Amino acid sequence: LYAIIAIAFVVVAIGLVVWNSNIIQRGTTAVTVEGESYSAAEVSYFYHVAYNSIAQNQYASYYGLSTSTPLTQQSLSDMAKTLLGVSEDMTWDAYFKEAAKKSLIQITMLKKGAAEKGITIEYKDFNGQNDATTLNQIGTQVVSDGYDAVIPIATLAAQCMATACESTKTPVIYAAISDPAAADLTDIDYVTGTSDALNTQSIMDMIFAVQPEAKTIGLLYSNSEANSTTPIAEAKAYLDAKGIAYVEKTGNTNDEIMTAANALVGQVDAVFTPTDNVVMAAAAAVSETLTNAGIPFYTGADSFVTAGAFATCGVNYTELGTYTADMALDILETGTVPEYHVMDGGIITVNTETAAALDLDYSAFNDLAGTVVEVETTAE
Repeated sequence: LYAIIAIAFVVVAIGLVVWNSNIIQRGTTAVTVEGESYSAAEVSYFYHVAYNSIAQNQYASYYGLSTSTPLTQQSLSDMAKTLLGVSEDMTWDAYFKEAAKKSLIQITMLKKGAAEKGITIEYKDFNGQNDATTLNQIGTQVVSDGYDAVIPIATLAAQCMATACESTKTPVIYAAISDPAAADLTDIDYVTGTSDALNTQSIMDMIFAVQPEAKTIGLLYSNSEANSTTPIAEAKAYLDAKGIAYVEKTGNTNDEIMTAANALVGQVDAVFTPTDNVVMAAAAAVSETLTNAGIPFYTGADSFVTAGAFATCGVNYTELGTYTADMALDILETGTVPEYHVMDGGIITVNTETAAALDLDYSAFNDLAGTVVEVETTAE
């Protein structure tokens, strides 16, 4: 079987570091993905593709990226994080490195999967520069050139490719879409892919793996934060199914969040907060309050954990890349387009200082995830 696949992408963040040196040795191996080595020149190419997608974007001013200040000294603004779907604080340098790594993961997994199935793959990368006009032009080219499948990375690229491929029904297999339903990428017979949405069940499973006797769970969130709506509903459904009680507390300012956190003390055995930016703004103080009260704080992102929360669970993006590539190859072989797949949490992050303060044994996490990362609280 011979297939031509287009990989269209805009950049999004993942929790992987590509290289540590600021000096690029272009002939040396900079990163290895599943045994496939990539030189610094190759990584640098994807780094600069990611950089140019922001710096040369017609809406570049909204991102707040300065071309005159070192990228290691610039953090993503709140507006940039919103536009790019990033929940964690990071520098632009870290963002572009992670974007490069993600592109290499997708290519590697596609090649490996194809080789195992005896499929010859010819692929071409397209950079949409996070711009709908450019992505629509790419979509038109992909259709006219007769590609057999398209793998868009991130929401905007997926939406544009789905629209472009409507007439030909060319399979679109997206990668790393946080909320496919909200992006109108569901119930389309030629569109599928993988989601890196917060896996609420995985975090609930973590609670009861470490605290099997927990009777009441606190749900702490902002009712004005869209990111919290679905995971809170999922947490309630999970707890209802198990007959576990829960107490909800909400707030929309730092003071309200702290009042809510204090109100949970003495009422609950553990607290769950999803990827809620309002709570994140008070994460350090909330974590301290709950830890001092002997209450583990489980959250939706590792930025909470480095602020003092106990633990979180996130997607392993190498596994996501593998799963996406396998979906693409299966579709090429069978012609059947399955439903999209929400990835299980493959990486659990634990704050060891908080675990010690709570006197919690978290060894059970080793049975729930492929990787357990240990961190400590970082100074604000």
